[in-house]
Amino acid sequence: MKKIFILTGEPSGDKLASTLISRLKLENSEIEYLSVGGTHLKKLGIKSIYDLKEITYLGFTSVYILLSVDSPDFTLRVAEEVKKINSNIKTIHYVAPQVWVWRKNRVKKIKKFIDHILLLFEFEKKYFEEENINNTFVGHPLIEINQNNKTIIDNILPKNKKIISIFPGSRNSETNVLLPILLDFIKLMNKKHNEYFFYIHATEENKSLILEHVKKYNFDNIDIVSDENIKSEILSKSIFAVSKSGTVSLQICNFNVPSIIIYKLSFINFMIFKMLVNVKFANIINIINNREIIPELLQKECNADEIYRSVIYFLKNPELMKKQVSECSKSLEGIRSKTSSASEASSILIKYLS
Repeated sequence: MKKIFILTGEPSGDKLASTLISRLKLENSEIEYLSVGGTHLKKLGIKSIYDLKEITYLGFTSVYILLSVDSPDFTLRVAEEVKKINSNIKTIHYVAPQVWVWRKNRVKKIKKFIDHILLLFEFEKKYFEEENINNTFVGHPLIEINQNNKTIIDNILPKNKKIISIFPGSRNSETNVLLPILLDFIKLMNKKHNEYFFYIHATEENKSLILEHVKKYNFDNIDIVSDENIKSEILSKSIFAVSKSGTVSLQICNFNVPSIIIYKLSFINFMIFKMLVNVKFANIINIINNREIIPELLQKECNADEIYRSVIYFLKNPELMKKQVSECSKSLEGIRSKTSSASEASSILIKYLS
């Protein structure tokens, strides 16, 4: 029985990997799995190991494929070491590092230890084809809506309230920075408006941290959701969203929900970022179009007052929200896979296994 070792570094990668493995299990049941993963892979019954010695000895003595998922600073470093230990192990990386944003020279290095890279965006192909790296555009899973997992939530929704979805990020570091700002924004909203209810979208990993922040405020129009199906349903019923910069904005666009993007780094990190990046914008929709379709409030502009002004401006101008949704919808058509991201990715794994 051939063994696949799945390596993830963050909740988003764990979720992405679990969707792919669920599909792969349908295609081929004769595969053994090990992982460094999280709750999503655990739900599939996949053993997760964390001891470094155990990973090196147990994990790679009989592994046929190493599937590294996202978190390139961690997963690619491990993939490089694995290739040194056993060059016969096939290394497949899911979600290309954003070489189009910065560190284009990283592509040359990847070539030495990655056998195949799975791309979420078709425009990324040129960067890897220039170096003759095997690559496949599989599409982005966040713009796929699974109709089979619809959850009825009408009985838990607040009555006579308009829903605004809040995305403070999955990493504790960004949540600790952005959530206090977002809660102050909600406080401003509640002073002048009583028709809104706010859902904070959490992961299982950071739900308790978010709850700690929320407890400091005496709000009766906030709830925290971490269940993936419920989160999708909540988003589909939202009239607006405020989200940290990241690929979650694609999911927001896919549900035809207008939004603004926020993010904040330390001054030093931001200056380093500005010196290294090759793009003008933080959001992928804006990057694809090379113009600001979704407003970005970064650094100094990422504060409760600016967020409040931007959100109210949109809510008072429905034609602007409609225009943004239309432009985002057109952009998404260029990054959809032919079938599904999981199906496309699993077909590549099966080819290597055979």
